[in-house]
Amino acid sequence: MKLSFITSLIVSQLVFLSISNCSNADDKQNTCTEKQALLNEKRARIRSFAEASICNETYECRFIAFGNKPCGGPWEYLVYTTSIDTLEFENLVSNFNILEAKYNQECGAISDCMMVMPPSGLECENNKCIPIY
Repeated sequence: MKLSFITSLIVSQLVFLSISNCSNADDKQNTCTEKQALLNEKRARIRSFAEASICNETYECRFIAFGNKPCGGPWEYLVYTTSIDTLEFENLVSNFNILEAKYNQECGAISDCMMVMPPSGLECENNKCIPIY
């Protein structure tokens, strides 16, 4: 009788631990899904901000590393001009890059480890900056 009680106690503890571990995995997955959705929203806003910029004799073309691959380095380089609030834009990109690096670490993100090269130059055509590779 005593052995049966101890066995059932151990089994119930194992079941409880299994359930709580599944719950923690689900919570992490939900949190990572929410973080990914937030990153996607921020990414779209930043791209729209960059695309709103124009180039001409008054405004110069620039580029900035955007995103943070889990293996290191940016996903891409965004092209923008000085026609927008460059300080605000560069701060948004910097904050995004930090958030994505944190997401990569916390959520175990993976990617290819190919290095993305920055443009070797920029040209202004029809009021839009064109990267040269």
